[in-house]
Amino acid sequence: MKIIELKVMRGPNYWSIKHPKIIVLKIDLEELQQVQSNEVPQLAHKLQKLFPGIYKHRSSEGTEGGFIRLVNEGTPLSKVAMHIALELQTMAGMVCSYGRRYGTKQAGVDYVVYSYQEERAGVYAAEAAIKITEALARNEKVNVIQDVAKLHQIREDEYFGPSTEAIVQEAINRNIPYIQNQASELIHLGYGVYQKHIQAAMCSNTSCFAVENASDKNRTKLILQEGGIPVPQGRTVKSTRELEKAVDELGFPIVTKPLFGNQGKGASINLSTWKDALKGFLEAQRHSQEVMVEQYIQGDDYRLLVIDGKFIAAAKRTPAMVTGDGTSTIRQLVNQVNKDPRRGIGHEKALTHIKIDKISRRILREKGLSLQSIIPAGEILYLKSTANLSTGGTATDVTDLVHPYNVLMAERIAGIIGLDICGIDVMTTDIAIPLPETRGAVIEVNAAPGLRMHISPTEGLPRNVAEPIINMLFPHKSPSRIPIVAVTGTNGKTTTTRLIAHILNFKGHKVGYTTTDGIYIQGNKIIKGDTTGAYSSEFVLKDPTVNYAVLECARGGMLRSGLAFTQCDIGIVMNVSEDHLGLGDIHTVEDMAKVKAVIPKTVCSNGYAVLNADDDLVYNMAAGLHCKVALFSLDEDNPRITEHITKGGLAAVYESGFISIFKNTYKIRVDRVADIPLTFGGKAKFNIYNVLAATLAGYISHMEINEIKTAMRTFIPSPETTPGRMNMFKLPKADVLIDYAHNIASMQAISDFINNTEAHTKIGIIAGIGDRRDEDMIEIGRLAAQVFDEIIIRRDKDLRDRNGEDINNLLKEGIFSVKPELEPKEIHQETRALAYALEYAPEGAFIALFSEDIPEAIKLVEDFRVIQHRKSNQEQ
Repeated sequence: MKIIELKVMRGPNYWSIKHPKIIVLKIDLEELQQVQSNEVPQLAHKLQKLFPGIYKHRSSEGTEGGFIRLVNEGTPLSKVAMHIALELQTMAGMVCSYGRRYGTKQAGVDYVVYSYQEERAGVYAAEAAIKITEALARNEKVNVIQDVAKLHQIREDEYFGPSTEAIVQEAINRNIPYIQNQASELIHLGYGVYQKHIQAAMCSNTSCFAVENASDKNRTKLILQEGGIPVPQGRTVKSTRELEKAVDELGFPIVTKPLFGNQGKGASINLSTWKDALKGFLEAQRHSQEVMVEQYIQGDDYRLLVIDGKFIAAAKRTPAMVTGDGTSTIRQLVNQVNKDPRRGIGHEKALTHIKIDKISRRILREKGLSLQSIIPAGEILYLKSTANLSTGGTATDVTDLVHPYNVLMAERIAGIIGLDICGIDVMTTDIAIPLPETRGAVIEVNAAPGLRMHISPTEGLPRNVAEPIINMLFPHKSPSRIPIVAVTGTNGKTTTTRLIAHILNFKGHKVGYTTTDGIYIQGNKIIKGDTTGAYSSEFVLKDPTVNYAVLECARGGMLRSGLAFTQCDIGIVMNVSEDHLGLGDIHTVEDMAKVKAVIPKTVCSNGYAVLNADDDLVYNMAAGLHCKVALFSLDEDNPRITEHITKGGLAAVYESGFISIFKNTYKIRVDRVADIPLTFGGKAKFNIYNVLAATLAGYISHMEINEIKTAMRTFIPSPETTPGRMNMFKLPKADVLIDYAHNIASMQAISDFINNTEAHTKIGIIAGIGDRRDEDMIEIGRLAAQVFDEIIIRRDKDLRDRNGEDINNLLKEGIFSVKPELEPKEIHQETRALAYALEYAPEGAFIALFSEDIPEAIKLVEDFRVIQHRKSNQEQ
């Protein structure tokens, strides 16, 4: 078995809308293609032994144990690999349960798709699952311990962390979108102008000044003292001499901790001898040159959480500990505690495994103990000097026990320091009594406090502390999303996207949009290139200046990684025709329609899918949608339109020379087609489709008819507004059309326009594209011969692993089938082919270049125009 192709889907995709995060594997079963699972001796037994949880897999039977029964009955080994990939991730603490297997037209080659939680783990699970499946099929010994350990490590490296995870999940519950920024480790909550950022329990609203205050523990203590808050006496030291003075002044016991630190790192408590104080000082200096030395306050460790000025939760924290039973060694006691199913590696579970580290060994040495020591029954032994959950500590919720005085004190502290999310560490014998009465003290104030102890306490009531954070960032009824218009189809996507962006910009919206030639923010090209994939969409959605997104979504991006958004407000499908067939196992136009259908399936329930009623495949996408549907057509008598509007639907139609909106029984005329520049006086029928779709997008976006009309009339097709789309140039001797048309449907559309154009001689500069089928290139040659009197064949720079001569021969085969007498000229380089046509075209000619390099072609025509103009002036 081998992996032919691996793709990571990060959003709604061809394979699944409901499960956006999936791995797509294309597997060659090789010599195992004829082997069924029931032909592998004891495979079901071995699987259950290696993966005890695999029995719960329901598979297609839908009941627990369904997959194991399927293995015994016989199923392809690719399906076995899929279930192993899922279970490996589950064993490493990741929730992954969705999987499917699909056959292909190629014998022995299957597609396997399965869900992942962490992307890198999903990829690793693919390779491990193939390796394990092969070994099982060959009756070889298998050990999965290393693979699970590696996946554990990946999870810890990639996992949000419990605080971030809780906030993100609460955002999802509120239908607030999020984008994970891998480079900066920031999470974007919301889109465009409404977005907020979080990093663990710190957000974009958090005051930098307040974080600085909280980070400097000495400054924090001084600020709190001024506010009448009880704090331990202490001082900052940098040397052992200063430490000695501090000890003399404060007396034992003391606490040492880094001046700048977090999560209890480098902190040592209850130090009662000079030797211990020196060790604590040196440990703290590993994290900060300056060290805080404070009185040790007797009592228990409590964390009070304040969000947006309000007390939210409190937890009593206990350091990692074991309780003696009189017979077990300390090591055995630790192992017993770690068997608690609530404990896991890092943050994967509510509690963390207790690790015997340097601090634990030091504590044991100071007590004259070792890991082999046995402590009396009932005796508690603390193994850490701090109560952090990340080192194996436990937490007990005490929110309902906190005295009102202490509640007010916590809220005052958050306000005094200036933190919107504030964790306050308190030492006291009883949190139900005012702090001054117990001689307790506030030990620390924390920015970005950990939420795990409140979300998943060891004992007591879990508290949803993420909800007030989300409510602070996005008060109820405040927006978090910007409207998204997604445009797809075989042809017309880019022009429609640009036209909609122009209309919305005319209305005053700050539009970000993506096209095949770049990403635009408020009319400015920010990124150059084909930007129709998920990364480009995310770029727009993350831009803080954008309040409307218009996203061109091409086939390639949807197949490569899925969409960047889970839902859009308007999803437009222009058409579906033969293009890129045979790539990515999309062999038929029906397959292509399934790819394009991803867009309307992601439209939100109160949004609109805007569909071409003249295209059977596009019209059929309306079936099963959970959103509203609007149709457009060049035929006002289209029965689909009639039926749709009879039922109260919305449509845009080309009727009697006008663009009109049909709503219920009313007809709203928008503008005369001949007056809309993009239609070239009505000759460019294909652009009328673009206008109809854009009209609906504007109307659905609550624009007035006059606003739509004026915007349409001010959208002038040109190399600047629509590069590579019907770019017309009038030269002294000839007219030139430059277009990006690169498939049969677009060639047909352009051909209709050229047929309606009067010219003495029509010259076409065409090329075949290497990743198209032979029959597609023959058809392009045939179409060209039907339109042009003379043909120049050029070549693309990238032949996509095809032979240039073979491509040209296929084009000529199509040409000769229509005009055997025509002798096409072959000029390989595009600019040379265009220069030749410009130089030798007869008076009154019409030249059409189907271009690969639009900017270069436009520049050449403009330069030629200048030269011709100069010649004309010199002759005069």
